[in-house]
Amino acid sequence: MKYKEYKVIALSEGMVGSVLLGASALPLEKIERTLNQEAQDGWQIVFQLIESRRIFLFWSMETVILTFGRA
Repeated sequence: MKYKEYKVIALSEGMVGSVLLGASALPLEKIERTLNQEAQDGWQIVFQLIESRRIFLFWSMETVILTFGRA
């Protein structure tokens, strides 16, 4: 399917939990709200990936990157 426009959104886990606890979960409720809102606006998910980004020296934080398309 061809799309006329794209939108990219990055949603990260909490930095405080990553640093203090060594790990944190991705914000599933926030991801769900974002997906539902974008679907209401006519966007379809095209691609998604999870990226691990280093923060400070020893910790890393996961980010889900969502790519939406709209015809």
